[in-house]
Amino acid sequence: MHHHEKLAFLKFFLIYFISTALLILIAGYFYFQQTKNHFLKEEEFSLIEYARHIKMGTSIDEYNKDFHHAFVKVPKHVDIRNFTIGEKEFSKLLPMNRRGKYLQVFKSKHSFDQRLSNFKKKVLSIQFVLLLIFAYISYKLAKNALKPLRESIITLDKFAKDLIHDLNTPVTSMQLNMKLIEKIPQLQNTKALIRLKKSINNISELHENLTILLQEETFQIQNQNICPIIQEVVEIQKALYPHIAFHIQCNILKAKINKQAMKQILQNIISNACKYNSSNGYIKIYNNKNALYIEDNGKGIKEPEKIFERSYSDENSSGLGLDIVKRLAYAMDIKIVVQKNEPAGTRFVLTLP
Repeated sequence: MHHHEKLAFLKFFLIYFISTALLILIAGYFYFQQTKNHFLKEEEFSLIEYARHIKMGTSIDEYNKDFHHAFVKVPKHVDIRNFTIGEKEFSKLLPMNRRGKYLQVFKSKHSFDQRLSNFKKKVLSIQFVLLLIFAYISYKLAKNALKPLRESIITLDKFAKDLIHDLNTPVTSMQLNMKLIEKIPQLQNTKALIRLKKSINNISELHENLTILLQEETFQIQNQNICPIIQEVVEIQKALYPHIAFHIQCNILKAKINKQAMKQILQNIISNACKYNSSNGYIKIYNNKNALYIEDNGKGIKEPEKIFERSYSDENSSGLGLDIVKRLAYAMDIKIVVQKNEPAGTRFVLTLP
């Protein structure tokens, strides 16, 4: 499953599951409160029944030791609806005569607390079972909802892989013919040849980017030293941009990466730094702990916060290279931040996993 598929699946699942879970929890809460009030009413009624037996002088042997009573005098009128819920027992005042004499009956809360606790466990158990059921339903619905999307992605992936495979031959042919043309003395260092060479190089880079991107779901992650990969990429760029000065300070920088994907990320960033650098500019590459810094003193980027957007492009650039950088970095859990390199240029900061 692709990253965007996983993200869409997770969003659909969470939206449906959280909404149903909230309904279940809210319904369970109100049901519990309603039942609790019903239990309290039953406790109050049992106190009234106990008081009735005392007033009538009938036997109270049927009532256990949880009940007891006392006769009290209250100077002011007491509301007949009174019912006190104490820390350990319930109590209720009932009038005996007009001289302020009241019968106060008590009942221990122990049986009520036990009954309420058992009911609470029952409600929580039912809620837990319902949550499991709706989690399964959410999973199935999310999976079925994404099925058409997955089928479309598989079709597009197959088409893209076939297209990339078919491009292998013409791209290789262009590169070989370019090397033959460069050997012709009359064409060496001409503007037309330089433009042609850069165009073929751009096509080749785009081909490599797409090839690596299509392997995103299957490439292997291993703990590797990135410094040799940096050196390899820099050597390629040195041949293409001899006027750029490269300063590399990197000996050992290990991280869990895919070598080809990491090479492509560095290739795109360093290649762009070379393309849009000033004449006799520099590119500085160094690391600090698990962060890799790539700096240049070129013209800089107008909107660094938008650089990884697919629609963003600058000076005839398609913007596809940096979009692929973002996707490959995401697949390897690498965080990339773009900053302005004062007084001029751009700084890429890659925080490695």
